[in-house]
Amino acid sequence: MNPRQRVLATLEGKQTDRLAVDLWYTSEVHDALIAHTGTTNEVDMWRALGIDKMAWVGPGYKGETAPLAPGAESVTPWGTQLKRVVSGSSTYLEQMIYPLAELEEPEELDDFPWWPDPEAFDLEPVLDRLNEVGDEFVTLGPWISIFEIYCQMRGLEEGMIDLLANPEFVTAALDRIESIQSRLLERIFKAGTRRPDLVFISDDMGSQHNLLMSLATWDEHIGPRLTRWCDLIHQNGSRVFYHTDGAVKPLLGRLVDAGIDVLNPLQHRCPGMNLDDLARDFGSRVTFHGGVDTQQVLPFGTPED
Repeated sequence: MNPRQRVLATLEGKQTDRLAVDLWYTSEVHDALIAHTGTTNEVDMWRALGIDKMAWVGPGYKGETAPLAPGAESVTPWGTQLKRVVSGSSTYLEQMIYPLAELEEPEELDDFPWWPDPEAFDLEPVLDRLNEVGDEFVTLGPWISIFEIYCQMRGLEEGMIDLLANPEFVTAALDRIESIQSRLLERIFKAGTRRPDLVFISDDMGSQHNLLMSLATWDEHIGPRLTRWCDLIHQNGSRVFYHTDGAVKPLLGRLVDAGIDVLNPLQHRCPGMNLDDLARDFGSRVTFHGGVDTQQVLPFGTPED
């Protein structure tokens, strides 16, 4: 089996020649792995490591974006300003300006100038990546989100308050966020003969100890939108790769019912996220991705751990 065959067989619940192994890494770890393997590009590095990498695919953006604010390194298509932060050997981008932070009424969203144009996303990088790795590696993307994008535009604290204090504003904003990305997905599915094997939906719904919102709030704002996305993705022959950190056991039944195919990660130090229990309750309906403990074992444990 090659990596693509091994991962697809895993997703279909079939026997494989060995456990499929994926790896996620930051840019500095990428560089270290390139040096370690003596390779010159990412795909050759995967081959040298013998991993079954899910190859990320994603569009560029050619539309107009908000002008850079003082101190910002870049700006997202959604108008969120990002600054560069260095921590030890790591470098990453952190949000610094939330473009919807000062708005209060749903009607004000009509005048917000930086909603992305779904027709302005550049699909060429997606098609190139699909053609580059499509026979050897499974493809994963694009990254889409409902509430995470809302919080990137509004701020996490204000976004959480809005769920209780300003639900009409949340609904109006999420309608736009969903619509823009649904059109992006439609364009990707129609763009070429190859399609991504999985679409990545990221919406963190758990803290270290519990859900970030009540099940009733999730049912009102998130569940129907997630179900529509799952239906759209399945109708076009792809699967749903869903990411949420934290203690989300109370939500798992709803996620599976909505149509997710893969759950990432298994943060099994959190309450309710016991591996055996999750396998018993959901293992026949969803594939689990991830499981190495990145909170304690990987950074602080021994090789035996």
